[in-house]
Amino acid sequence: MEPFAIRPAISSDIQRLMALDHSYSTDFVWQMALQTAAPTIEIAFREVRLPRPMRVAYPRRVERLADEWTDRSLILVGVADDRPAGYLSLTPAPAPEALWIIDLVVDPAFRRQGLARRLLSEAIGWARSRAQARLFFEMQSKNHPAIQLAQKMGFAFSGYSDFFYPNEDISLFFSFDLR
Repeated sequence: MEPFAIRPAISSDIQRLMALDHSYSTDFVWQMALQTAAPTIEIAFREVRLPRPMRVAYPRRVERLADEWTDRSLILVGVADDRPAGYLSLTPAPAPEALWIIDLVVDPAFRRQGLARRLLSEAIGWARSRAQARLFFEMQSKNHPAIQLAQKMGFAFSGYSDFFYPNEDISLFFSFDLR
């Protein structure tokens, strides 16, 4: 028997999902280097090991999630022992036939057990079944666990935005071709 069941969220999940620990720990970050020498601008990211693990807070206000979730195309919930263990939320992307993964959260008690990978796989299948062309995945440049997962799942680095989050962190964007 699989340890997690994956299903669409229901209204009674909302408070439990908001109560999950949205923070994460990392030993690495993607550091951005910007060089300007007219007429060229060069931007590079490199993986940098930190001197000690860093705990990173979720970049959005958790108390606003319930309101934001009303605009999502889909929220998938990973359930273990009859309680939500993690979730993934999708919203339409600005590009045609594309979806955007806004949140991928797994409670610390269930991390490193394959739940995030299962949620991503289910999201890919759901998007394909709706004839979407591309899936985008957004994360902080500090979120090394999510960066590694995106790369292992075949997502390609596709851009960034400086000062993207309310806390002014850099957001990295990865994309997955669904066709």
